Amino acid sequence: MVHHHFASTLLTYTPQTATVIDGRAIAEEITSGITSEVRRMKNSIGNVPGLAVIMVGQGRDSQTYVRKKLGACEEAGIQSKISTLPDNCTEDQVLNALSCFHEDPSIHGILVQLPLPQHLDEGKILNSVQLEKDVDGFHPINMGNLAMWGREPLFLPCTPKGCIELLIRSGVEISGKKAVVIGRSNIVGLPTSLLLQRHHAIVSVVHAFTRNPEQITREADIVVAAAGVPNLVRGSWLKPGAVVLDVGTNPVKDPSCEYGHRLIGDVCYEEASRVASAITPVPGGVGPVTVAMLLLNTLESAKRAYNFT
Repeated sequence: MVHHHFASTLLTYTPQTATVIDGRAIAEEITSGITSEVRRMKNSIGNVPGLAVIMVGQGRDSQTYVRKKLGACEEAGIQSKISTLPDNCTEDQVLNALSCFHEDPSIHGILVQLPLPQHLDEGKILNSVQLEKDVDGFHPINMGNLAMWGREPLFLPCTPKGCIELLIRSGVEISGKKAVVIGRSNIVGLPTSLLLQRHHAIVSVVHAFTRNPEQITREADIVVAAAGVPNLVRGSWLKPGAVVLDVGTNPVKDPSCEYGHRLIGDVCYEEASRVASAITPVPGGVGPVTVAMLLLNTLESAKRAYNFT
């Protein structure tokens, strides 16, 4: 009888709230490693890695992201250059900026901040990024090599790479686990599903045409939310104990905040943290680690260029 009573009290006990995966702390750890490698490179061969950013237009999101990327470079001792073009610039102006950075031997990584204004041919511009400097990993050859078994892309896209890094550093097993990626963009959803497959997860992709996203997501051990829809993923979408990576950054109006808005993710954080075993917050989750991966890719590229080990 005592046993029985004990069991029933266990069952009514409410589960713990999810472990918060601290992206800022993990990013700092990674970045401090990068900083010391950059210092070692500088002392050894007198060169440091260089990153170039091409930014078209004045989108608030883009400006924020670029500011963070350049700030992180400075912190790590990585040189950076930025080419800012007006919203109405021509495709040739963008390609021109690209070829300047291609010719510049002090630049080892080039990133075109997306999204580009509608009138520019994004495909053509990304095609023109030199493979060896494609630190965003968006060139179709890098993406194709990511998709194909037995091939290695020169660079992995930063957000997917950051997601895997967060899982590994949080001690989450990926191999043989069910993963659901919500969203199929070229920037996040698609390459994340490919990278999870590389790590032997069983991957499903849920998108706007999926009839029963909630049912499919409920099966997952690992959920990556990258749909760009605020609070899309409710607690009821999750299997108890799932690990949730929230890639969404959606501004919502909030007069009490510094910029008049605050960021929320694609996951309903309050609900999810009562069901999940671990979850990334927004902000301070996937974002900082994504930026750290950009620095890592730039460092790797410079090491390749200088044959520095």
